[in-house]
Amino acid sequence: MALFTESADVSVRPSLPEDADHVVRVQVEAWRAAHGEALGDDALAALDVEQMRERWETAIASPPGRDFAVLVACERADVVGFVAVAPGQVVALEVLPVAQRAGHGSRLLAAAVDRLRADGADDVTTWVLEGDTAREAFFAGAGLAEDGRSRVLDVAGRPVAERRWSASLAR
Repeated sequence: MALFTESADVSVRPSLPEDADHVVRVQVEAWRAAHGEALGDDALAALDVEQMRERWETAIASPPGRDFAVLVACERADVVGFVAVAPGQVVALEVLPVAQRAGHGSRLLAAAVDRLRADGADDVTTWVLEGDTAREAFFAGAGLAEDGRSRVLDVAGRPVAERRWSASLAR
């Protein structure tokens, strides 16, 4: 048995433009597994994967602001999850369904919080689809809580409710 390998068993690193395909794959697979009922099969079937890839590649290569970042979780060299952050906010956090419950989400959230703190954020917020009990449990376990804010999005003509979760980043 080799003592050292070419890469860490698990890690989180800043994303690279060539990660865009992996980020889209993670997002689409995670959404299909977790949000089929809330978003509807028609909306998921209509996802423009090429447009998603272009947008992620642009966001990674030319972030829209200094405090925007996309980080990826890796299992060895394979991208298995990602988190996108903007000032004070976790914009997206997804892990491949087959890689969930292995700590990748927690590592991504910890790296996101480190990044937000480094960027000067005092709080973190994120939005959770109503009824996504697994994500609610994940964020609650990490110290976030519903803060009473909600919104309704129009997803392919279907109303989709989200609730905001937040936490202080004070140490």
